[in-house]
Amino acid sequence: MTDSATQNAAEAAGKHEAPDDARPDVQAVILVGGKGTRLRPLTLSAPKPMLPTAGLPFLTHLLSRIKAAGIDDVVLGTSFQAHVFSEYYGDGSELGLRLRYVTEEAPLGTGGAIRNVLGELTADTILVFNGDVLGGTDVRQVLDTHRTSGADVTMHLVRVSDPRAFGCVPTDDTGRVTDFLEKTQDPPTDQINAGAYVFRRSVIEAIPAGRPVSVEREVFPGLLSAGRHIQGHVDYSYWRDMGTPEDFVRGSADLVRGIAPSPALGDRRGESLVHDGAGVGPGAVLIGGTVVGRGAEVGPGARLDGAVVFDGAVIEAGAVVERSIIGFGARLGPRALIRDTVIGDGADVGARCELLRGARVWPGVTIPDNGVRFSSDI
Repeated sequence: MTDSATQNAAEAAGKHEAPDDARPDVQAVILVGGKGTRLRPLTLSAPKPMLPTAGLPFLTHLLSRIKAAGIDDVVLGTSFQAHVFSEYYGDGSELGLRLRYVTEEAPLGTGGAIRNVLGELTADTILVFNGDVLGGTDVRQVLDTHRTSGADVTMHLVRVSDPRAFGCVPTDDTGRVTDFLEKTQDPPTDQINAGAYVFRRSVIEAIPAGRPVSVEREVFPGLLSAGRHIQGHVDYSYWRDMGTPEDFVRGSADLVRGIAPSPALGDRRGESLVHDGAGVGPGAVLIGGTVVGRGAEVGPGARLDGAVVFDGAVIEAGAVVERSIIGFGARLGPRALIRDTVIGDGADVGARCELLRGARVWPGVTIPDNGVRFSSDI
């Protein structure tokens, strides 16, 4: 990492200053091995945690929050395109972290992935994060809950309006977890598993090695059956699963607008974020948390509302982009209309094309002028 964005992220995360409440007795593990199939075609060329979110790799935002909590020893559990992480972050020193990498040779599930990094763990208290969640919880408070409760595992829980698509986690009056219901259609509570945990090291040691294990379906239910103490840390902090294009766009916009916190962005907040080397033509309108990546070009009179424009993309004059992702080096021709759509890397969308309602254009595809339209006028 050598560009100015990395330098800014490192400075914002406190590269040269250890927090007053540094926690050398805690290590963090981030699970980043998924293939991100729901975000294709973007994840055909890069792992989901490395996709630019508010102009920085999504993982950088999580790493900056871990660093801000006083933790500087982090292990990444990798699998899909594992080399991308180590090539970008190296040993982590540019972010003030000590980063190490452990790669799964075959898919091991969430529990198996945690067990797979055991050889790099020396602390007794281990924070574990799913690498596809954008969150705003105070990591230090989750650790404090773990210590004061004396739990074997502490789970970060958030409340959502419809918990049916998530792991549902009821607790008693003391916050102790009483059950773990994976994606039930009749949830007894609105509390869900937020994808962040604190483990005693001994619990990780007991996870079976060398085979797929689900922490949600096997480890947690097994602990409850054995009478072990799983504590819930419930809060109302920002939380979003970044697994779909819709959530990815909203999460990026929330980072730009300051709704979702990230030390990596420093004080840069507003309706849009234009990164170094990008060009914006006269009369162009950038609103709704739009981000324009490095070296990208936005032509005169273009309108971008909640758009995520990756590095090197070109949006020509009069084009309209709403709630959509434009991949690396892609081009949108004059007066193109792109709404709720994903444009893959290097794709070329001709003038006056209309792509709407979940359309996905694969990398390198060329669509001629007027090639796709939803209206009859040209």
